[in-house]
Amino acid sequence: MEEFKPKRKNSAPNTQNAGRAPQPRKSRAPKPQGENAANAQHKPRTRKPRPAAAAEQNPAAAQSIPAPRPRRPRNVQNAANGQAAAPRPQGQRRGRKSQKQEHYEMTPAIPMHICPLGGLGEVGKNITLYECQGDMILVDCGSIFPENDMFGIDLVIPDFTYVLENKDHIKGLFITHGHEDHIGSLPYLLKKFNVPIYAARLTIGLIKNKLEEHGLASSAIFHEIRPRQKVTLGCFTVEPIHVNHSIPDSLAFAIDCPAGVVIHTGDFKVDYTPLSGDAVTDLPTIAEYGRRGVLALLADSTNAERPGFTATEQTVAEGVRSLFAKAGKRRIIVATFASNIYRVQQIIDLAIESGRKVAVSGRSMVSNTEMARELGYLHAPDNVLITIDEINKYPPEKVVLITTGSQGEPLSALSRMAQASHRQVRVGPNDFIIISARPIPGNEKTVTKVVNGLLSLGAEVIYENMYDTHVSGHACQEEQKLMLTLAHPQYFLPVHGEFKQLKRHAETAEHLGYIPRQNIYIAENGQNIRLSADGMAIENTVTAGAVMVDGYGVGDVGNVVLRDRHHLSEDGIIIVTAAIDGSNGQVLSGPDLVSRGFVYVRESEELMEGARTQVEMALDRSLADNMHDWASVKARVREALSSYIYRRTKRSPMILPILLEV
Repeated sequence: MEEFKPKRKNSAPNTQNAGRAPQPRKSRAPKPQGENAANAQHKPRTRKPRPAAAAEQNPAAAQSIPAPRPRRPRNVQNAANGQAAAPRPQGQRRGRKSQKQEHYEMTPAIPMHICPLGGLGEVGKNITLYECQGDMILVDCGSIFPENDMFGIDLVIPDFTYVLENKDHIKGLFITHGHEDHIGSLPYLLKKFNVPIYAARLTIGLIKNKLEEHGLASSAIFHEIRPRQKVTLGCFTVEPIHVNHSIPDSLAFAIDCPAGVVIHTGDFKVDYTPLSGDAVTDLPTIAEYGRRGVLALLADSTNAERPGFTATEQTVAEGVRSLFAKAGKRRIIVATFASNIYRVQQIIDLAIESGRKVAVSGRSMVSNTEMARELGYLHAPDNVLITIDEINKYPPEKVVLITTGSQGEPLSALSRMAQASHRQVRVGPNDFIIISARPIPGNEKTVTKVVNGLLSLGAEVIYENMYDTHVSGHACQEEQKLMLTLAHPQYFLPVHGEFKQLKRHAETAEHLGYIPRQNIYIAENGQNIRLSADGMAIENTVTAGAVMVDGYGVGDVGNVVLRDRHHLSEDGIIIVTAAIDGSNGQVLSGPDLVSRGFVYVRESEELMEGARTQVEMALDRSLADNMHDWASVKARVREALSSYIYRRTKRSPMILPILLEV
């Protein structure tokens, strides 16, 4: 039986035959009689097959058939097979939808999981894990400078526990660019898990330099990627997108998977007049993804508190050029990041303009400069570059020295110059020093210490905002709005910044008006975010945090050790030693007290003698109580001595009793 085609109400007039002569009406067939009269009376006109039937007749066109309308025939199974459903008898009321039909219409969207393991609530230590249908990829693997209360710590890296637990599912690691906060912890991950690395050419060169120090460069697996060149790993297809930053070969990633498209910007800004002509942020590609539909955007929040636009790198060139003229006949020393190839190229170009030779100082600066020249990212004639040992062969007005130490790192070349401990460079009144970088949050004190040291040696120092010697590589509010508008995501997660910066970035997105407030989320490290077109939820938390590197030790310094170091730094330590007869508990020798970092013993003999008396009394009480539990005896000694010293000095040094049983 053919299917009914009900007449449409308010249908548009038929203009197809307008202007034609009227045609004679066809005569109707005789009205049927008998038992078939009811069916023949309502015989429908011939109509096109329904989508399901069309798919059966033409399987090649099945993929382009639109989804069925919500009002579907009752016989769902037959309709799906291309068969017409039986018409509803006249007079029968339309009933409620069956459970099978509702399930068909409300099929849940495929989810993905985003798990940031670092980079949230902090500037650095960036690493994010993406998972969909059992496949996983990582984006970035950075480190961060230790905080002031992390005594003796050299570096802080992410906790890789969750990564190592899922290493069989991780298909690859994508790197946005070659700065330390995005590649700094790679050696420590590759020692445990040799994951394939996907990065641009210069980024791979910077990573190899870092891995050489750890003996891992030969075993690492690298895949060079380029903008607009898609990479498929498992169910993920990743397209690199070129963005502006303070280092060449910076990338954003469009991560496509069955759940949808996520755009991970990395560090970016929008510079319409970059130093390199092909380095403009690829806004058209981001806009194209926005037109197709972006599930989520994870965007750089570093400059979220700054209104307007980030200045172009061209302003630095003009500012440094004026400073070269101001230096006159003095030697010029420029401190910048070793990975800032754009800035190094600017300085070399200005040195050539002013007829000066160029030397580089600092291990990372030397290795990065050589690598960038080999790869063609840095251009410097051989007759311009000289070694650090040759700078004293030229008069001061003929030399430019490019060095590390713009963040006041204790072992950097500039810090050693400020302390007059650099072997080849002696800073004095004939030096004009430019610090071409802003202090990273937390490094202000160390930078100030270096500046004070250089000034005390008689040099003139240009630092921070005195002149246009540095511009940020991160987007300000107007550029962030542009990224949000072009990507037009369903969900927005601000990343890469302290909480105040993440909060401000979230407010910027909310004020644009088209992303609902409930779709903007400020995540925390370790949260496992379940994301789909149906909604967003926090499923659980995974192991994430900070692992401290001290020398060759990785993770062997925890909160307990840091607390002890903090205690020692504030009040020092007193060590109590005594030899005790194990059979009767009598003190055979001592007690002797050794103090470090507490008081100067020669000027505090009375205090130390009183402390010795307190220890003797505590040992005598233990002997009288017949106490042979040495842990309890140590606790009693520690308590008695601590109470006495606090009464006398209001200090609480660490007390370490050592009892030798003879």
